[in-house]
Amino acid sequence: MPRVLLIEDDPSVREGVELGLRRRGHEVRVAATGEAGLAALAEFRPDLLLLDLMLPGMNGVQVCRRVRERSQLPIIMLTARGDDFDVVIGLEAGADDYIVKPARTEVIEARICAVLRRIDHTGQGRTAIEVHDELTVDRTGLSVTKSGRHLALAPSELKLLLHLSAAPEQVFSRQQLLEHVWEHSFHADARLVDACVARLRGKIEDEVGSPRYIQTLRGFGYRFGPL
Repeated sequence: MPRVLLIEDDPSVREGVELGLRRRGHEVRVAATGEAGLAALAEFRPDLLLLDLMLPGMNGVQVCRRVRERSQLPIIMLTARGDDFDVVIGLEAGADDYIVKPARTEVIEARICAVLRRIDHTGQGRTAIEVHDELTVDRTGLSVTKSGRHLALAPSELKLLLHLSAAPEQVFSRQQLLEHVWEHSFHADARLVDACVARLRGKIEDEVGSPRYIQTLRGFGYRFGPL
C-alpha cells in the first residue's frame, strides 16, 4: 500500500486520518508543522503527501512550493470549508487535488488511489511514443520531453496531457476532464482543471499567453493542438 505523509496541526484530524489509513494498510508518518513535515520527507520517502493548508508557521502553500522545487511527489491538500482563496493558491502552487475537511476515510482513500493510479494511455492502435512538433510524449514510460529536455510533470499534469493528447483536436469540457483525469464522478470544482492547465502550459508552452498545445475554446473547454 502507498506510504503517506500527513502534515496536519489539528490533533483530532491528524489522529483520525492516520488511524483510518493505517486500518486500510497504509504506512503513515505524521507531522504537526510544515517544517517537521519537510524534515520527514527525505527520511520517510512517502508515495503521497496529505497537506493541510492552514498550518502554523510555514503554511501549506509554502510547503507545497518547497516540495515542488525538487520533487513531483503527489500532493493532496486538506482544507476547511470556505478556504476558497487558499484552495486556488494551493492548486497554483502545485497540488494535484484537494479534500474539504472533515472527510470520511473512504473519501480520502479514493482520492489517494485516483492520484496515484498509473493509467495505461497507449490505447489500442496507438504508438507508445508520439511526437507533436517539439513535444515528445512517451505513453509507456510516462514521460514527456520538449526539444529533447525532460519535463518534470506532477501526476495531475501528466494525466491531463496524456488524456488531451490522446485525442488531438477533440474538445473536452471541464467536467469531462474532472471525470477522466481526476476521477471525480460528481460535479466537482472546475478550478482543479484550470489551475492544472495553467501549470502545464507553464512547462510545455513557449508563450503561456499564446498557447500552442493546450488551447482554450471559451464556453466549451480545452483541446490539444498543436496549431
